[in-house]
Amino acid sequence: MPVAALHNPQIRSVQPFDILKFAATSAIAVLSWPMKLVLWLSFVIALIPALAAQEVPKPAEGDFVVHNFQFKSGGSLPELKLHYSTYGTALRDAKGRVTNAVMVLHGTGGSGHQFVNDRFAGVLFGPGELLDSGRYFIILPDAIGHGQSSKPSDGLHAHFPHYEYDDMVQAEYLLLTEGLKVNHLRLLMGTSMGCMHSWIWLETHPDFMDAAMPLACLPVQIAGRNRMFRKMIMDSIRQSPDWDNGDYKQQPHGLQGALDVLLIMGSSPLQMQRHYPSRDEADADLDDYIASRKRTTDANDLLYAVDSSRNYDPSSKLDGITAPVMFVNSADDQINPPELGIAEREIKHVKKGKFVLLPITDETRGHGTHTQAAVWKQYLAQLLAESQ
Repeated sequence: MPVAALHNPQIRSVQPFDILKFAATSAIAVLSWPMKLVLWLSFVIALIPALAAQEVPKPAEGDFVVHNFQFKSGGSLPELKLHYSTYGTALRDAKGRVTNAVMVLHGTGGSGHQFVNDRFAGVLFGPGELLDSGRYFIILPDAIGHGQSSKPSDGLHAHFPHYEYDDMVQAEYLLLTEGLKVNHLRLLMGTSMGCMHSWIWLETHPDFMDAAMPLACLPVQIAGRNRMFRKMIMDSIRQSPDWDNGDYKQQPHGLQGALDVLLIMGSSPLQMQRHYPSRDEADADLDDYIASRKRTTDANDLLYAVDSSRNYDPSSKLDGITAPVMFVNSADDQINPPELGIAEREIKHVKKGKFVLLPITDETRGHGTHTQAAVWKQYLAQLLAESQ
């Protein structure tokens, strides 16, 4: 259901539809049957734009600054800005432990705002939904190098410290514990890169969360085709003649090749064929995609974000994870293809772990299925119930 009146519990039960329906019913009651039919039809037609205009409410936003942040690469920043978005309010028990916090971690090149839409927040955060923001304190961070958090394009460009996943998880931990004063998570979720961060969280802070739901990744070192496409992206940027070691004055030509690779790896062949069944439609969509992404993507930001996965490998510590884990991938994910059998093999090392492979359907969207909450929310419901 759409998220409505999220920030005002007192009016949650009163929707625009209810007000219009009451007014229309009152007026129609005194009219003849033919006029009633005409007015009802007019009412329905007039209502359609109003319903379509309803949007997911905007979250509260803020920044937390970490001073003298030290990166594993040896670099440092005197000030590391961490941006975040939130819904709801934190609740504490008698001992001061936060009992209702949920953190959702985004993917490579994304931000916390990627969840503020009808496919994710609209399915999960609304009144009566699984993560009703009237009950939960929902935290959507922007990782290092992403969104409105500190990143190369802020000014340091290629002189920005080379961060990795461990740095990003440490920054997320500081944001929670020092910035938001959250000392426990009811639930940790992550998609794609955020999925991989989830595994690091589960190993580094095993008692910090009641449950975790990693979506669209694998808990092993990035190798094979997954590593190759990442190297293609980085090489396309670095080998561009106008990259100038990251000090370019305008986006290097190699950025387009990097975006091309992202599109192919992250998309669903089934959906691409259905939506663009002709040559001209496919060409037009590709042109639109490249033009749009070029306007919003910085080459250094993308390069750093992709490179941050270089040392990821949680496989050796999976048996130390103590929280219940619901691990979900989709069968049409080309980045984490099911034929590898890795997920089924590795989940056996997680004491309270379950793996779900979503079959290809009209609703799945390749790697992007991780943000189609309606497709997998039944498994989230199961996880929440089993981890109470």
